[in-house]
Amino acid sequence: MGVFVLGSINLDAVARVDDLPRPGETVAGLSLELFLGGKGANQAVAAARMGAPTRLMGAVGKDDSGASLKGKLAGYGVQVADVAELSGAPTGQAHVWVSNGGENMIVVTGGANMMITPQQVAATALEGQRVLLAQLETPAGAIEALFKAGAAKGGLRVLNAAPALPQGAALFPLTDILILNQTELATYARLDHEPAKLEEVSKAARKLMSRPDQTIIVTLGKTGVAAVRRDEAFLVEGRKVKAVDTVGAGDCFCGALAAGLAANLDLREAVEQANAAAALSVQKPGAAPSMPSKREVEVFLEG
Repeated sequence: MGVFVLGSINLDAVARVDDLPRPGETVAGLSLELFLGGKGANQAVAAARMGAPTRLMGAVGKDDSGASLKGKLAGYGVQVADVAELSGAPTGQAHVWVSNGGENMIVVTGGANMMITPQQVAATALEGQRVLLAQLETPAGAIEALFKAGAAKGGLRVLNAAPALPQGAALFPLTDILILNQTELATYARLDHEPAKLEEVSKAARKLMSRPDQTIIVTLGKTGVAAVRRDEAFLVEGRKVKAVDTVGAGDCFCGALAAGLAANLDLREAVEQANAAAALSVQKPGAAPSMPSKREVEVFLEG
């Protein structure tokens, strides 16, 4: 059973700096590199690297960047037949600044990613797709169409509600598993601070549940990952590693989680696997290039 990802595909321009600039400040860049990126692309690569048959639905411009990114995705083992090349919009771009401490700031220009329509999604065959994974860097109408079609096919609908957008909450009732980080949880739950302890995270997460069978997973950075259901909650502790680049860590977690669920791991096993994959990913530069293989994750968990 496979993973079907609906999501963004971007060209990431990553500039490394000593310290991130403050508003109005200009700083010297140490280096500039171009990578395959976008939440959809990153998560699809992560799932494929973890051994799941993975299809990506998205859009790029009919330009050199788009053709190059499709080729890179295919090279990672992602099926790209559902990635459209559009002449009416450029390939999406993300401008990423990464400090020596591994922190980052990102500005995304959606381009062709925002041209995906509900009609395109509704016409897509979803048979054999165990997990349907989406984020919020593509139109909400397209995600709604995917989740409605997926429910009819028995797929497990997973939403990474990032970035935190007002229209994201309208998709929660259609979602089986919702993935958020602390900032996104605080935004959607309308808190004035980011919850950190499991009890507080669980209380906030349950405010967002619209059905008793939903699961909300909250990534807590170095602390680990909380998984919350109506009647239970547990914490998988973070792993101590030296972070080189945190860009794409959340995407790595989402893709690896989807792969685990597609392989019929139980929730705790899938979260532990995804947590380990994300810990490995931050030790390498770039987003898609940092996604670990299934074997690398297995060795890490054994050690």
